[in-house]
Amino acid sequence: MKMRVVVLLAVIAMFCAADAQTCALDNLMSSLTQSVASSVLQRVTLVCINVSARGSLVNCPRGYKPTCCSCGNACGSWDIRNDQTCHCQCANQDWTSARCCRIAVIFRTVNGVMNGTNVDISTDINTDIP
Repeated sequence: MKMRVVVLLAVIAMFCAADAQTCALDNLMSSLTQSVASSVLQRVTLVCINVSARGSLVNCPRGYKPTCCSCGNACGSWDIRNDQTCHCQCANQDWTSARCCRIAVIFRTVNGVMNGTNVDISTDINTDIP
């Protein structure tokens, strides 16, 4: 990886040295940044599971965040507590269910076939929306 960066910088330097007046380093860096971001985003996916429990509370597994909740007894009132727990607000709930999701990165093998390995990066990404 370091060697690729060195080669890339050498190519940029030669390009700019050849014709300093037409060297648009800002445009080149912007294009490079967009290319890297696009490559990373192609490997990012959303992994979701359903969990349920008896009563009015259900917790998502570690690394997952609740995105929505469902309640028994036709209760439509729920909230998410501590960014981890679905809570049904109606009395005498028989069950509570949650859709829990996390952001993962899919790594690929050399021949381009997905190896199925997901890496949890949910702790590295701020999911709070102001």
